[in-house]
Parts: sequence; structure tokens; C-alpha cells
Amino acid sequence: MTAPRLELRHVSKSFHDNGLVVKALEDVSLHVMPGEFVTIIGPSGSGKSTLFNLIVGLLEPDAGEIRLDGRAYRNRTGRVAYMPQRDLLLPWRSVLDNVILPLELRGVPRSEAYRQAREMLPLFGLEGFEEAYPTALSGGMRQRAALLRTILTERETLLLDEPFGALDALTRRELQDWLLGVWSRFRQTVVFITHDVEEALYLGDRVIVLSARPGRVVRTLTVDLPRPRRRGLITLPEFGRQEAILLEALGISV
Repeated sequence: MTAPRLELRHVSKSFHDNGLVVKALEDVSLHVMPGEFVTIIGPSGSGKSTLFNLIVGLLEPDAGEIRLDGRAYRNRTGRVAYMPQRDLLLPWRSVLDNVILPLELRGVPRSEAYRQAREMLPLFGLEGFEEAYPTALSGGMRQRAALLRTILTERETLLLDEPFGALDALTRRELQDWLLGVWSRFRQTVVFITHDVEEALYLGDRVIVLSARPGRVVRTLTVDLPRPRRRGLITLPEFGRQEAILLEALGISV
């Protein structure tokens, strides 16, 4: 049997602030299989970003276990790729020099790093912008550059923390379809945080719903929609039915 690419077993995490104990996550168990696209939704403060910080090793759980490819590593840092909410492009570096950062950090010669990145630029809609600086890019282009940098870490698992949350509705929809195209080509395992129920359903193979703080898994929905996804799916009754299930799990009346 294939081991999950990522597995959390009864994970809990609390923070201490001026004598107060704030429970961020409580008894969270979930798994993500190789090549799966899993989306996570939950209200603000439900511990979604804390969950990612635990997975990548920036934090350690108070209780429970995190396993990658069936192993509970003592040090998880660098074993998965993580794209935070902000693109964090370095303003003094060009697009090309920004996206090769993970290759540079691994000691790849700059000429080879440039070659690998240039091959990917057309797929990410960045061809012709190699020497542009982040201030010259639109929000959507900045996010594509940040995702290219994440993919060039060459990790099997990508954690994407609300990558489209700050974009306007039209750009967000465009990038959702573009991301699905990239994922279908590379088939990396993706865990994607969002506040948008429609986005979670449109992108995901499964949707995991977290409760309000402390975050607990209150629902896991296997998405019953065909791939490749097409924008017209959101008008179908089946899409609306599954969206209503997720809204109910979030405690939102429909």
C-alpha cells in the first residue's frame, strides 16, 4: 500500500501569550496521498497557517505526530516546499534572480540555474520579463513568479497558503485555471489553504474543513467533479450541492 505523502496524527498546538494559553489546533488528523490536490478551509483563526508552520518544521506540535512519506523526521525543514500568503519577492532582484534562489541555495551553478528557470518561464507566463523587477509586475505575475520559485525547490509536496487571496476576482479565476494546468503537468502533491469555499471545491480532489479555534477537522469532502476542471462546473447543481455541504460544515446558513 502506498504511504501518504503527508500525514498528521492527533496533532495539537498551543501558544502562550502573557500568561494566557491559546489553543490553535486540537487533535488534528489528516492525510494527503501522492499527487493529490487537497484544499483546506476554515474561519479566520482556525489554525490553518499554524498547520503549515508545523508541517514545514518551523514549529513543533505539543502532541501528536507528523509523517512525510511514512517517516516521522526529527527535522522536517526543507523537506516540503512552502509558499506563504505574501510573494516575498526580493525587490532588488530581477524576476530571473528571484526564481533561481532555491537552486542557488542548493549550490547549483548560476549558469545551470538560469537555464532551468528560463525553460520554465513560458509556462508561468513570465517570458520576456526575466530582467523586470517585482515593482514592475502585476499581482498575478508576482504570484506566478513566487510559485515558479517554489516549484524550483524540486520538492514533491507544495504547501500553498492562500496564494490568490489578495487578487481581484477575475485575476484569481484566471490563476486558478492556470494553477490546475501546472499541477496536471507536474503532478506534485499540493495542499492549498483558502478562505473561499468555491475556490476550495473547484481546485481540490478533497476539501478538509477546520472548525473555529482551536482548529479541528470537522469534515472531509471527496470532491465529485470531473477533471480537467472547467469554469462552467460552478453552475452545475452538483457543484452547488457540494458547496452547500461545505458551507454547512463551516456553520454558514444556506
